[in-house]
Amino acid sequence: MRVLVVGSGGREHALAWKLAQSPALSELHAAPGSPGIAELAECHPIRADDAEGILGLSRSLEVDLVVVGPEVPLVMGLADALRRFGLSVFGPSAAAARIEGSKAFAKDVMAEAGVPTAARLPLARPPCVVKADGLAAGKGVFVCRTQAEVDEALRALAPVGADVVVEELLEGPEVSLFAICDGRELVPLVSAQDFKRAFDRDEGPNTGGMGAYAPVPGVGPGETDELVATVHRPVLAELERRGVPFVGVLYAGLMLTSNGPRVLEFNCRFGDPETQAVLPLLEDDLLELLAAAAGGQLEGVRVECAPGAAVTVVLAAEQYPADGNRGATITGVDDARAAGALVFHAGTARHGQRLVTNGGRILGVTALGATVADARAAAYDAVRMIEFEGMRYRSDVAAAAAAGASYAIAVDPSS
Repeated sequence: MRVLVVGSGGREHALAWKLAQSPALSELHAAPGSPGIAELAECHPIRADDAEGILGLSRSLEVDLVVVGPEVPLVMGLADALRRFGLSVFGPSAAAARIEGSKAFAKDVMAEAGVPTAARLPLARPPCVVKADGLAAGKGVFVCRTQAEVDEALRALAPVGADVVVEELLEGPEVSLFAICDGRELVPLVSAQDFKRAFDRDEGPNTGGMGAYAPVPGVGPGETDELVATVHRPVLAELERRGVPFVGVLYAGLMLTSNGPRVLEFNCRFGDPETQAVLPLLEDDLLELLAAAAGGQLEGVRVECAPGAAVTVVLAAEQYPADGNRGATITGVDDARAAGALVFHAGTARHGQRLVTNGGRILGVTALGATVADARAAAYDAVRMIEFEGMRYRSDVAAAAAAGASYAIAVDPSS
């Protein structure tokens, strides 16, 4: 099969890395790709949000499957444009991608589907969570425990121009759960936990993600099936009932509260950086799985995950998420790989023979181990081999899980 991966971040590098392992793959292309992806695929200088350019490239290459990574082109209707010309696409239509593109739409879908979620509040008063209704690259959520924090959240979101959604503030551990969907059926992947805040101890502003690990202790296959039955399947059925079947990754961000799991948000694509921890544990052929989903043929499909754990640590620019880093030389990537780590490029470029920084999140360093503690130690050993000016990372990714923390899924007493 000839495959085109759309995107250029760490998520797309992880997707390309896993797709490249498929015996069914004959050609792998990416648009626009990255220096890391270029080691695996032929890259084409076309932006992910250039629907006309992606369509022309897909037709000229005669690709058998287009895998769309980022949310923006999906919400803008890239998958629709490709399907109109008979191309097979892994990624939802614009109508189905509203599950991420509009918090209000997602709330309405969940209400109709009977899916537990944070209650929507009429006014922004602490304690609460203030969210941009539209896309914000993972940075449009503000947890507010004081009036000053509410005021700051509203000021920060004002330039975005999007409507604001205010929700109750829930407490508990967060879990990310991906389900591969074909419009009617779905296949869940291993659970993961993301580290959104910029600094250690969950301090600082929200980011696109500073690290992740998988699986989450206490959220194994049985618990995953329970969560999928409670959350993903009702939403998938409701979207189909509305005439907008969801084909792609239905990603639920969940909070495990003392009253049971609650949905914080839905995303319409693979999470980043969770994908960099989840896919290395997938034992099955990712290309066959995504092609089956795109073709509506997931019925009866199950996937197997490798034993052990994976931990990903994001190396970011000093001022991220406020600003990025561009043009600084990156060293040590080959050393980290030689030590057994996977290094996924999130924001890099080539200047001649030099690998340089080109974004806010620069690299994702992933390591595997028999336990979360083993994987965490290996990941941080590899991180310390890499250097670039202003490099910053959280030192507490997966620390609680490595120390033995486990998370139980409470039963809602009202159910």
